[in-house]
Amino acid sequence: MTDAMWAGTVAVTGHEGAELEAYAARPLASGPHGGVVVIHHLPGYDEATKEMVRRFAAHGYAAICPNLYSREGAGVSPDDQAAAARAKGGVPDEQLVGDVAGAADYLKSLEHANGKIGVIGYCSGGRQTFLAACSLRIDAAVDCYGAFVVTAPPAGSPLKAEPLISRAADLSCPLLGLFGADDKFPSPDEVDVLSAELDKLGKEHEFHVFPDAGHGFFSVDRPAYRPAAAVEGWKKVFGFFGRHLAA
Repeated sequence: MTDAMWAGTVAVTGHEGAELEAYAARPLASGPHGGVVVIHHLPGYDEATKEMVRRFAAHGYAAICPNLYSREGAGVSPDDQAAAARAKGGVPDEQLVGDVAGAADYLKSLEHANGKIGVIGYCSGGRQTFLAACSLRIDAAVDCYGAFVVTAPPAGSPLKAEPLISRAADLSCPLLGLFGADDKFPSPDEVDVLSAELDKLGKEHEFHVFPDAGHGFFSVDRPAYRPAAAVEGWKKVFGFFGRHLAA
């Protein structure tokens, strides 16, 4: 397989017809290719997340990361967009689902698409991945340390989010969860609660809690980065998508 790719900024249609900026990458080799929607973390649509999009393309997937904060203004820096969105309590759940649906439609429209869609998200994007997988028909989902699936944000948190565990019965696809043993949001106890609920409902899932890793261990540009956990986590991501997104 060649890792030659195209990558660049595109526009997608999100919730209620809004035009969103997005970053996309796809292999130049002929398909068929599975598609991956990457949901960025709470700090926003940044260079490290775009590197992840290219990483998926290098492994044979068409991938896209919609800028969930696009509504904060064209020509506004990603950092300022993120600050404005956080000041409003984050992205409303209904809006998130519509934006992910639009990104998935973009991937399905590409030449050589095999029609299968995976979703992966980090931090707030991990929670939003679970939400998308319970709201849309997709083929595989990866939750990377998504908080507030089981519990609500603590008092004083700027993030407005409701727990999603009551939606678990609607999970539409296999779920891979990657978490840190030193994380508090979510804590290992919360991971256990979610796993038990999915077990009870008969939902296919695979959870891994990495020792010596906390929140954000995939983030190569942050002090939270933990190379050993990230390397093993990427292996599990590509193994999981390889099983569920193949033609």
